[in-house]
Amino acid sequence: MPELKTLGLFLLTALAEIVGCYLPYLWLREGKPIWLLLPAALSLMLFAWLLTLHPTASGRVYAAYGGVYIFVAVLWLWTVDGIRPSVWDLMGSAVALLGMAIIMFAPRN
Repeated sequence: MPELKTLGLFLLTALAEIVGCYLPYLWLREGKPIWLLLPAALSLMLFAWLLTLHPTASGRVYAAYGGVYIFVAVLWLWTVDGIRPSVWDLMGSAVALLGMAIIMFAPRN
């Protein structure tokens, strides 16, 4: 089940990145307290550390991670921003996830 572990790790990584970027957004755009920058920084450090846990080349991990990030960002759009994704959003996410799967799980020598 290394594929499920990889996907789960990517999902946690994406969530850490989005939270780390969303909290400064709240401070800058919504006038929320500056102390939100502390958990934002911790979340971004967690994001960077999680990327190091993959047992493959960093470039491959970064490329594939982008597909999962797109998917999680669309979920965030729906659950946090309250905007229902369009069919195009969902289709783009599906294509991005397919790209991630090809990059991460294709047979290699």
